[in-house]
Amino acid sequence: MRSNSRWPWVVLLLLAVPGAAGACLWDSDTLQQERMRFPSTLELIAGKFLRHSKEFYEWRAKDREARIRANPSNLALYDDLAVAYSKTGRYELAVATMEKKEAIQPGLYETYSNLGTFHILAGEFEKGLPYIDKALAINPDAHFGREKYQKWLVEYALTKKKDGKLGFPMQGGYLGKGFGGDIAEKLNKERLAIEDVQAAIKGVLGMMRFANHDNPLLLEALGDLLMVERSWHTNVDAKRMATRAYLQASYVMSDPVSKAGYRELASQALQMQTRTPNNGSQLPLEDLEAEFQKELAEANEWYAGVKAKELEWIRDGKNPEAEFNAMYVTEPEFPPDTTPPFVAPWRKNLNGILLGVGGVLLLAVAGIVAIQRIRRRRGTRLTLNEVEAPPT
Repeated sequence: MRSNSRWPWVVLLLLAVPGAAGACLWDSDTLQQERMRFPSTLELIAGKFLRHSKEFYEWRAKDREARIRANPSNLALYDDLAVAYSKTGRYELAVATMEKKEAIQPGLYETYSNLGTFHILAGEFEKGLPYIDKALAINPDAHFGREKYQKWLVEYALTKKKDGKLGFPMQGGYLGKGFGGDIAEKLNKERLAIEDVQAAIKGVLGMMRFANHDNPLLLEALGDLLMVERSWHTNVDAKRMATRAYLQASYVMSDPVSKAGYRELASQALQMQTRTPNNGSQLPLEDLEAEFQKELAEANEWYAGVKAKELEWIRDGKNPEAEFNAMYVTEPEFPPDTTPPFVAPWRKNLNGILLGVGGVLLLAVAGIVAIQRIRRRRGTRLTLNEVEAPPT
């Protein structure tokens, strides 16, 4: 029986080509590459996006209360008022306002969507889900399908409750499949395609805009989605941003156990992340956290300017809505990462060395194949022990 001699050459070729083997183990993506795959995600995690202050929503609540008294049939005013109540933590008033609107004209998508969201924000998941179902039945694709992911996230959170309470992190201290794995099961997929992940992330980011960007449930869900790996041979996750999401969740937790749990998730998320594409050493959590602290400081400074303007407009008797819309036309962004990559001295010529070794091995393989062909033509059999690599 003729033996299959191809496999030794396959092994040699894998060894000869740098990165061909073990490509799915280490992640060398930069933060900028992650941001290109998932736009506006870093800004939402850090809080650098167009948003109003608590004082603005207090002003809006008074404004809408007065306008509803003057024009009680204007249904859009009820939505504005309810959201203002929600943004200032008055969830019971937000629900009551939506119930008044429902009594005036029942069956509207916006009413059910808001009712579901307000109950969920108040921690009443079981009360909120039926309203989300009603909203989905009317318009399943509104807000980029946000309600669908909101429903799935609430259902996922309910499975994590113990003794009627939801603990954080929902995953505990171990980084498993998380919310991304739960979505894959709902879609009957072994793995999510990158389009699935991007759609889910867009839904979660929408919830962060509408509710609270520093909500730990949303931050954990976002981190889980950013850690999803699409296939065995390629990593297109976003470990750097996932780590930031878990860190941000740890910052808003007062419970030391939950805070430590999120930091552990952050540490696990960053495993096998290189410092730069040219420096394959492990990126320490402390280094990434130092970068994130700078981003948070920049975001807080930007938001402080927005809040100061809104307080000034309210104090001067101006309409803060009109002033805000006139001043802030586009979403703020963090500047692109232009830091030159650090290359350790011992790695500067590593790629050239590996390519040189690979070339020598390929020449050796070519020589062996040529000699085999010659000897076969002469009617003799050549064994591997008889072969010497040609000089290089």
